[in-house]
Parts: sequence; structure tokens; C-alpha cells
Amino acid sequence: MFVLRPHPKRHPGGGRDPVHVSVAILVVTALIALFYALSPAHAVEPGEMLKDPALEARARRISQELRCLVCQNQSIDDSNAELARDLRVLVRERLAAGDSDAAVLAFVEARYGEFVLLRPPLKLHTFVLWAAPLLLLVGIALYLFRRTRQRRAQAGGANQQPSQLTSAEQQRLDALLKRPPA
Repeated sequence: MFVLRPHPKRHPGGGRDPVHVSVAILVVTALIALFYALSPAHAVEPGEMLKDPALEARARRISQELRCLVCQNQSIDDSNAELARDLRVLVRERLAAGDSDAAVLAFVEARYGEFVLLRPPLKLHTFVLWAAPLLLLVGIALYLFRRTRQRRAQAGGANQQPSQLTSAEQQRLDALLKRPPA
């Protein structure tokens, strides 16, 4: 592991020691390489790309809105599946034909259903899908609230003075205490 520390001796030319400079360059290069390695890879092949940069940018935006039907949790822009490639080509063909972004999305949705949309629209039949996270949080909050109240009630009951014994209970206790150990 390299640790960058200032070198106590200066290089004879008055500048920094060349070893430290090269180590710093190596560290910066490794960080840049790591950044590129961790950035999301797009599966768009050069042969699929449109020559018009504005149309290509629109195609990429639309491709990020559509779900790969094979991978299911990736957009077609990120997927290497053959069906995702076919959908990317279809999107570019529709854009080249002059369709608007909404028309392209509507065409793909009509062909493959709402499941192809990564963010389905809020409609009556998708309400549960959109409301489920909120309902789950509310349910958990109610459960924790009730459980906390029950625990406080139980803890409060444990701190109270015990109630007096009835005369029958007291006689039974006395009888048990007077009995010789066996």
C-alpha cells in the first residue's frame, strides 16, 4: 500500500522527488480507472447508433425508460440481451421515421404491454404498485406504535404495588409456609 507523505529531502533541482510525483500520478490514474470501471456500462453497439446526435440522445433517453423483458430489472439501454437489442433498434427506427418520444413509448407499450415501462403511469390498476411502499411504511409504523404502547403498559403494571390477598388466599399461603420441609 502506498502512503503519500511529504519527503523530507528535496530533489537537488529544487522540485519534488520524481518518485513521489510518479506515485501520485499512479494513484490518480488508478482512481480514474476505478471510476470508469464502476460507471454503468451501456450495451448500445456502435452499429445501432444514429448519425444525428440529437436523435441518438432521444433514443438513449427512451431506451432508459424501457425494461428489458429478459433481464427485467435493467433498461434496454443497459442490457446485452438480444431482445433488448431488437427493442433499441425498433426505438431508433421509429425516431428516424419521425415519431415523437411519446409515440415511440406508446408503440412499444401497445406491442409489449405496460410491463415494458420501467416507470408505469399512475392509473387505477397500478395504484397498489405505487402505493405499496407507502402502505408498507404506514403498516410498520402502526405495528411499532402499538407494540411500544403494549410494552409500556406491561412495564407500568410491573411497577405497581401488588394487590391484597383475599382471606382464602392468605390462609392457603399460611398453610404452605407452616408445612415442614420434606
